[in-house]
Amino acid sequence: MVQVENEYGSFGDDKDYLQYLVKLARSHLGDDVILYTTDGGAVGNLNGGTLVGSDVYAAVDFSTGEDPWPIFELQKKYNAPGKSPALASEFYTGWLTHWGETFAQTDAMQVASELDKILSKNGSAVLYMAHGGTNFGFFSGANTGENASDFEPDITSYDYDSPIRENGDVDNLKFKALRDVIGRYSQNPLPDIPPKIERKAYGKVQLQKITSLFESLELLSEPPKGVVSENPVTMESLQQISGFILYQSVLPYHTGIGSTLTIPLVHDRAQVFIAPKSGNQYGTLTYVGAIQRWSSSSVIIPNSISFQGSKLLILVENMGRVNYGHFIYDPKGILSPVLLDGTPIRGWRIYPIPLRNIMQLQRTNRILNSVDLEFGVKLSIGPRFENNLEIPVGGPIFYSGLFNISSAYEVKDTYISFRGWTKGVAFVNDFNIGRFWPSMGPQCNLYVPAPLLHAGENHLVILELEKENTKLEVNLVDTPDFTCGQQLKQSHFVK
Repeated sequence: MVQVENEYGSFGDDKDYLQYLVKLARSHLGDDVILYTTDGGAVGNLNGGTLVGSDVYAAVDFSTGEDPWPIFELQKKYNAPGKSPALASEFYTGWLTHWGETFAQTDAMQVASELDKILSKNGSAVLYMAHGGTNFGFFSGANTGENASDFEPDITSYDYDSPIRENGDVDNLKFKALRDVIGRYSQNPLPDIPPKIERKAYGKVQLQKITSLFESLELLSEPPKGVVSENPVTMESLQQISGFILYQSVLPYHTGIGSTLTIPLVHDRAQVFIAPKSGNQYGTLTYVGAIQRWSSSSVIIPNSISFQGSKLLILVENMGRVNYGHFIYDPKGILSPVLLDGTPIRGWRIYPIPLRNIMQLQRTNRILNSVDLEFGVKLSIGPRFENNLEIPVGGPIFYSGLFNISSAYEVKDTYISFRGWTKGVAFVNDFNIGRFWPSMGPQCNLYVPAPLLHAGENHLVILELEKENTKLEVNLVDTPDFTCGQQLKQSHFVK
């Protein structure tokens, strides 16, 4: 079986598009493969996402806990007579978690009971997720509520409270309960339960400051000197998929005391920095604040830096693409004019920063001697990268550290605890293991699977976007942790 679309009826109904996908699949796979679609078990979803009268099988999904059999009866209306086996193509074993929410968990015995309701009447189910995973790199997704600004980015972990945990562990009640149900209806004996995967707490890793993101643009921006545009443009218009994008301009002539900077549409999170102009030089780079798609669209520029000609830098993070619903078209970056007291700012240099060549930072072998990352406080800088782009010193900082593993036998799964740090991205041996944001929570630790490590020296690089851990260290531990953050809320996202 090969799926040609997933929950398309939740936001679309273009039958020509669906027919095109079928034709494309048949051209590669032939006529002997069963093609199918999946849609939520409601009339509106199935009307939009299925091809009634074709040989494409229509499967359904629905919330765990709903009575499955009325939905399977509805499913029959979208399939040929006698060709509609009951299939829940996404049987939810747990649920996803967004930043700022409590870690989503579901009751193991209830989930097992709901699966039994399907299998006991010869129905079928695909466990989603059977194995939770990890949103390595920038591959985490996002959801929205009633509008595009009600944005809910996923955490890096996709553990999902699934029976097979993020690190492959099956020593939990949910795995055992679901295994018992499946065993009752299986015609063959189930395989043995695999042994527990070993994990290792390697301890503390001391970090040192390497350079600031803004000083490293010629190494990290693609293209190195950016592009010039009268107005802000999106990531996609510059052929960028993920990561960060920096917009640089100057404050215009009408800048005044207490001016307000507004970005009506930003996807997804913008950090605003200003370096006041003093003669022919730029002063201390100051972090003004964050403009976030889901909360705020303006910041007030402090009087002390609100001068005509001051350098304005806006760093925008793509926090994950919407992957379900009506707002699935989700361009990233600044999507509107940037306004100062209601008037658009013109003239920008834009730097796409996908962070694909992070090891270039180490090969330069230049070290920042001292930086105070308390934004708004003057920075003390030692030898640094030659800065030919007239970018003020400061802003988000790269840190680097090494940890040693004594032998190949000692190479195990581990987790990096980011307690005490604020928000950023981490790389292990040049592999992007994902975002950390312990100040928002709930995820404190990032999972590092053993295949990313090796005997000898292992290299850790982190980009801290806001405020560093004062001890300049992280801790490699042997357990996940979803208890960070302060005012965590319950997930309200439903399909």
